Amino acid sequence: MRTDYTRRQITGSLLAAAVAALAAPLSRTARAGQAVQGPDLGPPKAFSFDLLAKRAADLARVAFAPPTAIASDVLDQIDYDAYQMVKYRRDRTLQVERDGRHPVQLFHMGKGFNQPVHIHVVDDGEAREVVYTSSLFDSPTDHPARKLPDGIGFAGFRVMAENLETDWLAFLGASYFRASGPFNQYGLSARALAIDTGLATPEEFPRFSEFYLSASASGPLIVHALLDSPSVAGAYRFAIERLADQRDVFRIVMDIEARLFARTDITHLGIAPFSSMFWYGESSRKQAADWRPEIHDSDGLALHLGNGERVWRPLNNPPTVMTNAFRDRNPRGFGLLQRDRDFVHYLDDGVFYERRASTWVEPQGDWGDGAVHLLEIPTDDEIHDNIAAFWRPDGTFKAGEQRTYRYKLSWLDDIAFPETVARATATWTGLGGRPGHKRPAGVRKFVIDFQGQPFAGLGRNDGVELVVTPSRGTLGAAYNHPVVDQRERWRAVFDLEAHGPEPVDIRAFLRLNGRALTETWVYQYFPED
Repeated sequence: MRTDYTRRQITGSLLAAAVAALAAPLSRTARAGQAVQGPDLGPPKAFSFDLLAKRAADLARVAFAPPTAIASDVLDQIDYDAYQMVKYRRDRTLQVERDGRHPVQLFHMGKGFNQPVHIHVVDDGEAREVVYTSSLFDSPTDHPARKLPDGIGFAGFRVMAENLETDWLAFLGASYFRASGPFNQYGLSARALAIDTGLATPEEFPRFSEFYLSASASGPLIVHALLDSPSVAGAYRFAIERLADQRDVFRIVMDIEARLFARTDITHLGIAPFSSMFWYGESSRKQAADWRPEIHDSDGLALHLGNGERVWRPLNNPPTVMTNAFRDRNPRGFGLLQRDRDFVHYLDDGVFYERRASTWVEPQGDWGDGAVHLLEIPTDDEIHDNIAAFWRPDGTFKAGEQRTYRYKLSWLDDIAFPETVARATATWTGLGGRPGHKRPAGVRKFVIDFQGQPFAGLGRNDGVELVVTPSRGTLGAAYNHPVVDQRERWRAVFDLEAHGPEPVDIRAFLRLNGRALTETWVYQYFPED
């Protein structure tokens, strides 16, 4: 994952630089709707998703060929500072649809992104490549970018708002992509595929080498992509829509189909993976080294299991690398969420962690047996992506085999939740025992708040039970009650005594008359002694 750390820093810097390049207002003629020139396009070639999948299958039958380095000496000169001087020209914006619904601008290559990506526009079954020329970008007359040859390719692309002021979707680096989510604030990243993530051996980063952006009269933006790596080749289709509700809160929905072809045996395959950041939150205040109360892009992993159970796992910044697997068959949904939306809990008016997108995967069809894997890596700063989550199917993806995965990926404020189940909305830990008394050694207190319709009309004496199951240790005082003056909010409290270095896995939920009122709260606790 260390390679991922570097990618996060570079990607964030380049995206920030690119957005800054768009800060100047549109000219009067552009605002009046003057037609843009757009980039040059190559000759047409027949295109379809089936043809792209055939290319991927053909690639998988031969040895992997790394992309040929072109002008690497020039690209090495385009570091962070030099990259900030390269600005995509607004009048060369690529209009994928004729009505301009999805204007696209392109990322320049540089030291951090020196493997070319080729981008095409598809119309009426024909694809034409977007030709790189330095005239697509503004840069100083002595800038090294001006030395790059025509046709070298790009680093990726981003989809702009119609006024070209901001972007809301970006594909940049390997198979990483991000959406600005409900509140126009980038956060965690998605990936097309993960291979060997979290193992002692080096991780493999499959990359998108070609993109095909399809014109349509109406409906979603269609993006096809060719994936290639030493172990696998693949063809992807994204149908992408950006929707807004009555609150002007956005939801970006991607219907994704991945057709994968194995070159070699793959034993650790990650489907629908994410990379995120969790430094510390309300349950880990002792780790806070910064003045801000909480710092994280995501605060928990949510699961909707095949049997219907809902699970919430608050994220950790663990003392050592940890991988947790949540076994399932045909999962209904999983994702990394940012449930805490209160600005006061973060107090950061620069990067606005409370606005970060939640992500939710809804598998389509039969995904069979496997597990959602959660990887947590120790971190001491917010610049590192130290969280990964993905679905790992059982069995080995054998060389020569083909698999197809379909799923819906949403970037949103919050996931839909049934009224019959309450959610875990807050987790705190602290000293065990009772205030005013000597605190017992090795005892930790856990406090969980649940909220939801199931608590309507219930009182302290109506028989609500707290069920707590630790993997080891001794439970102490445990109780639950409605939170005073808080509508449909219930609190669970328990002490746990545990010693030794091994983590303790804890499950807890509230029930009434044998029926679960809440989702299952799952936590991994690391005793201090």
